[in-house]
Amino acid sequence: MEDFLFYLNLGWEHIISLDALDHQLFVLALIAVYSYSDWKKILILVTAFTIGHSITLALSILDIVRVPSNWIEFLIPLTIVLTSLDNIIMKNKKNLMRTNYYLALIFGLIHGMGFANTARVMIAKNQSIAIPLLGFNIGLELGQIVIVSGILIILFILLKLFRINKKDWVLFVSSGVFALSVKMTLERIPF
Repeated sequence: MEDFLFYLNLGWEHIISLDALDHQLFVLALIAVYSYSDWKKILILVTAFTIGHSITLALSILDIVRVPSNWIEFLIPLTIVLTSLDNIIMKNKKNLMRTNYYLALIFGLIHGMGFANTARVMIAKNQSIAIPLLGFNIGLELGQIVIVSGILIILFILLKLFRINKKDWVLFVSSGVFALSVKMTLERIPF
């Protein structure tokens, strides 16, 4: 149980800590087009991300997949650039929401490799990966739910109390995330 709680906390910190800005920006860009009434869709969306994340994390820990960390560190903010750009240029909200499920899963695969080197070092060769992986991903999912809840509360306040236009919200948030993630991407070019 102690191992499970250790990895649960590690997953929580992986998404909640100040060092996790890239993950937080990705979640923000991913859910920016949704409303607080879409909370079930959003939970499915962040769970799709966690599933993708856990698949490549497991494959990386088992040393089945290995991608140089400098490329992963470059690809992670690039996924945020693409997600926020998609929000800005996509005209049909229904198609965008459907696309976001695939983006969450595929980009979760990339983000999962970002923690793989650390996890590979922490988990002993003869240790089962089931408990660490389960604990880490539950912690990650709980952290994402907290972040999503905070964003939805802010969105509710802005839309209901301050009467901000939803399109303006999406454009403002997506443009800000786009600018920050372009900067991060350029700083991490691997060559």
